Amino acid sequence: MTFRRRVLAAAVLGSVLTAGTAVSAEEVNVYTSRHYDTDLAIYDAFTEATGIEVNLIEDKAGALIERIKAEGANSPADILITVDAANLAAASEAGFFQSADSATLDERVPETLRHPDGYWYALTKRARIIMYRKDDVDVTGLERYEDLADPRFNDMICIRSSSNVYNQSLVSSLIAVNGSEATEAWVDGVIENFARDPQSNDTGQIKAVVAGECDIAVANTYYLARLRSSDDADDRAIGEAIAVIMPNQEDRGTHINVSGAGVLKNAPNRDNAVMLLEYLVSDDAQRAFAEGNNEWPSVDGVPHAVILDDLYGDFVEDDLNPALYGANRVEAVELMEARGWE
Repeated sequence: MTFRRRVLAAAVLGSVLTAGTAVSAEEVNVYTSRHYDTDLAIYDAFTEATGIEVNLIEDKAGALIERIKAEGANSPADILITVDAANLAAASEAGFFQSADSATLDERVPETLRHPDGYWYALTKRARIIMYRKDDVDVTGLERYEDLADPRFNDMICIRSSSNVYNQSLVSSLIAVNGSEATEAWVDGVIENFARDPQSNDTGQIKAVVAGECDIAVANTYYLARLRSSDDADDRAIGEAIAVIMPNQEDRGTHINVSGAGVLKNAPNRDNAVMLLEYLVSDDAQRAFAEGNNEWPSVDGVPHAVILDDLYGDFVEDDLNPALYGANRVEAVELMEARGWE
């Protein structure tokens, strides 16, 4: 096992540790599917504050999950950090996590953004929303996720494949709210409204809308924020051409997903792992996490990137616990595939 030790000369974030806390110079081993420089700066700040070195293995969530499974009880990993509740659920269902048993984490992270048994905690939030070409697309009547299946939007929608974990979580949430039968009918309607076969990533859906390949896209909020804040003038122009709908504002609120982290069952450095998780929900770390990918902090009251206010303003969030997305994940995938969502 080779970890890549990340010690950067980044500015040190404020420590959440109380003055005088005695910590030995040790290590904590992190498997992560997040890959932002700001994350590395957070780990560097933790090391500066505690003397605990943070060793990283970086890969896609599925690969990390398979790696932990293969390593079994001999895994050196202490923490898994990944994006989307469906990935956290897959790790939880596989029995990878143990309870962090931390009053700090339970106090800082809202109940709706953590596993009921403390297996994982959200670090950031993102919303999956509806986007459209602002100047020439009639979206009258498009106010809820459920409306995407309305025949009036035939041949208008671009969206990713059924294998995309963000779509799996969205469909899982609809199963939780509306039930399996209604969600199956919704999937049928959305497929009928596809403007093209599912392809590309969320940025690709947004660009396809601006290019006229479709009129409406479903994408995560941070993708549009990236385009609008890009150094590339063409990307900024694409972002400027897009308007957004924050769905379901008159009822349950807009679908929220998370990136999150948990202490692994066989963690060889459990105490250090818990200490790192507690650090990651500090105000300074939360702000850096969120601003690094234009997301919202999971901890209430922590500032976020101004561009999110400019693009999305204040909106009602669905308070459905993302753990429920995981509970419905297998059914959601089977349903989409059975109905022909490629």
